[in-house]
Amino acid sequence: MATLASAPLPVGLIGLGKHGVRYLAHLRSDVPGLRVAALCRKDTDRGAAAAREIGAAFHADLEDLIADPGVAAVISVVPPIENERIVAAAVRARKPLLLEKPFASSLAAGIRQRDLIAARGLPCLVAQTLRFSRVVREVRDRLPSLGRLHQIVLGQSFEPTRLGWLDDPVLSGGGNVLHTGIHMFDLLRYLSGGEVVRVGCTVARVTTQRTEDSFAASMVVDLGGGPPLLAAVTGARTTPSRYGEIRVLGENGQIVADHVHGRVGRIDDRREAVLATVAQDPTVVTVLNEFERVARGEATPSVDANDGLAAVAIADACYRSAASGRFVSTWPREDDR
Repeated sequence: MATLASAPLPVGLIGLGKHGVRYLAHLRSDVPGLRVAALCRKDTDRGAAAAREIGAAFHADLEDLIADPGVAAVISVVPPIENERIVAAAVRARKPLLLEKPFASSLAAGIRQRDLIAARGLPCLVAQTLRFSRVVREVRDRLPSLGRLHQIVLGQSFEPTRLGWLDDPVLSGGGNVLHTGIHMFDLLRYLSGGEVVRVGCTVARVTTQRTEDSFAASMVVDLGGGPPLLAAVTGARTTPSRYGEIRVLGENGQIVADHVHGRVGRIDDRREAVLATVAQDPTVVTVLNEFERVARGEATPSVDANDGLAAVAIADACYRSAASGRFVSTWPREDDR
């Protein structure tokens, strides 16, 4: 939050699609430490109209917005195919960057982005918003009581998308694995504290034509010693129903939760107890408040470019596994090709 001594930080917002509109609404109403100074949208008429409405500058080209001297930090909410150009421009302008997930449209692009960010020391927060869920943080706080972790099960479902570009692999880079699975891949690393080393994945098209909208994956997680943790991750963008399962099994019991329905419980023996009921929380607001601190130099990103790249690497492994029909290493090796 802004202090009495600090004026709102002027930011530029790139993208006013489904998620960009949500970011703009929160920036205007819920995050007093940030002020929208400039907007960029491909639909120039609607973008210019939105900028006039809030008294902001409008730029038809994203690089012009990033270079705008009236913009101190940049928030990008666009398809990941644009991210490499956005990262390069933010590095040139030396402006802190909030990048919506997925971090990159491909593993190769993600490596280039990560390396450039690291080389120039660019403050970059990746908006893996599920990490900021109160349910997720409640689960993580309770994990030490489980002792050594053995398995994690993650699943998510929701309705078919109405965004046409998501079914165009040239624009999207992938389907449900990359655009929704990415949340759970990051969550698996966040909850386990380990790294996914092997992946086996199957994908399907139920309502889509060119990109997958359903997947199921098995993963092996290296915990840095001892037996690996095994994980099952599923995602479906095919049904008019939503859930967000989190199940963590450890030597002393298991934590069960649903981040969509706001429940956290614990199972011991055959007894299940409710630990917490959590109201829906606006994770984007929490992300934006952290970004203000990052942009002002008061904090380091809790989800950085390395985290963003690691989740993209897991998505890439899912695609390679689905294509080959066998388990593959998360980071490509000769025997995976």
